Amino acid sequence: MGTDAALLEVTVTGPRDVGGADEGGADRLHLVAPGEPGAGVFSPEPGTVSAVCRETDLPVNVLLRLNDSWTTTGGELVRLVGLAEDYLGCGAAGVSFGFLDADLEIDIEVCGHLAASLPGVPWTFHRAFDSALEARRSWRRLRGMPGLEAVCSAGSPRGLSAGYDDLLACVESDPAVAALAMPGGGLLAEHVPWFVRAGVRQFHLGRQARPGASYKSYVDAGHVRSWRLLLDNASRRALGA
Repeated sequence: MGTDAALLEVTVTGPRDVGGADEGGADRLHLVAPGEPGAGVFSPEPGTVSAVCRETDLPVNVLLRLNDSWTTTGGELVRLVGLAEDYLGCGAAGVSFGFLDADLEIDIEVCGHLAASLPGVPWTFHRAFDSALEARRSWRRLRGMPGLEAVCSAGSPRGLSAGYDDLLACVESDPAVAALAMPGGGLLAEHVPWFVRAGVRQFHLGRQARPGASYKSYVDAGHVRSWRLLLDNASRRALGA
């Protein structure tokens, strides 16, 4: 991927999703374990990580999350560090996590501990970000954290259908935010050119990569390829503007 190309990350839940993501032109995989309906997604088993990594040469980032809140306990934190080390040993390139404190601020202590425990490991702050109290303050708090390569955000806990305007305003107002932002959570094709023009170069696909937009379907190469072409065209037009 060239320095001006847009990075496309695709969520996978197991090895059967890998072929579609890979063939469709994904640049990075985000591996999660689906929870019960309405409970979100969680950390997968190390065996699943190993199976996915054996199927691809793409970098795989694995989710670190053990409960359905955006907080964690001391005991869980120790377990999360151990899980991350297991994932890296299975071939993962990085991890994804995000925690808030009791005041709905970015939990710098917990996130900093994880980042420091995994030196040199790239990580993404996932969509816990959208449940933080104040987005612009949260961007400032995350800036400069070691290893942070992306912040997956929809601008609202309700997704980009509600948060698109706010997220676009944030990335347009600050190049440092645009460099970290990875729109995800209901991304639509019409959002892409505006984000690219604002300097965004990372995008996240979840259900959009699957037939019927359902996690009961496997990632489909044709769905991913359509997004790959869309991002590439938007990037070329932005460069030519």
